[in-house]
Amino acid sequence: MERLSLHVPLADRVYRAILDAICAGELAPGARITQDDLAARLDVSRQPVLQALVLLRRQGFVRDSGRRGIVVAPFDRDFVAQLYEVRSALDGAAARGAARRGQADARLSGPGLIAAGRAAVASGSVARMIEADMRFHLFLYDLSGNPLIAETAGLHWHHIRRVMGGYISRYRGRGEIWDEHEAILGAVVDGAPDEAERLARHHADAAVASLLAMVAAETASGPAEAASRPRRRKTP
Repeated sequence: MERLSLHVPLADRVYRAILDAICAGELAPGARITQDDLAARLDVSRQPVLQALVLLRRQGFVRDSGRRGIVVAPFDRDFVAQLYEVRSALDGAAARGAARRGQADARLSGPGLIAAGRAAVASGSVARMIEADMRFHLFLYDLSGNPLIAETAGLHWHHIRRVMGGYISRYRGRGEIWDEHEAILGAVVDGAPDEAERLARHHADAAVASLLAMVAAETASGPAEAASRPRRRKTP
């Protein structure tokens, strides 16, 4: 967990630092967390940590667990599936709109985003990979010409980011994620709305199916054994 920037109010900095650690898997699902430990790691008092945990509990990122105290909330299968059902529809609409209205900008700026994403994969940093993934999809939302797509996704963006992190941290074929992004971008640049939408929806649907399968394997056989298994996503 990184130390805090000084350019944001303290309570917000602490909240973002803890949320980033949860999304990147530094604080794993089910992990016990304490105010004292987080305060020490972030070099702050317990008060802003308490404020952050209250908000994170309200948002569903942490929860009370009896004698264990506060733990990082496990992935809820039904919620994740429902969240990505919505995301798949939004990403498909964004890609379709981008192919209709954003071809020129996609051709100009898209390759740089793909290169940045591949560099993030090469770095091995899950946080960088999440950030690059977010930038690519937000780029498509902007190109769609429909501001309601980004606004709707924004209502649950932190949960989407956490699912991204859960998937990226487990999935070993990370370069394939950017192969799929490049294919979506290619359909947008070519002005092929049907293909762009199909690829975008498949990208989201396959990712969440893989994540849920991996989480189920961890639950059934334990994290250590599940982590030792090859994790490859099938593509049609």
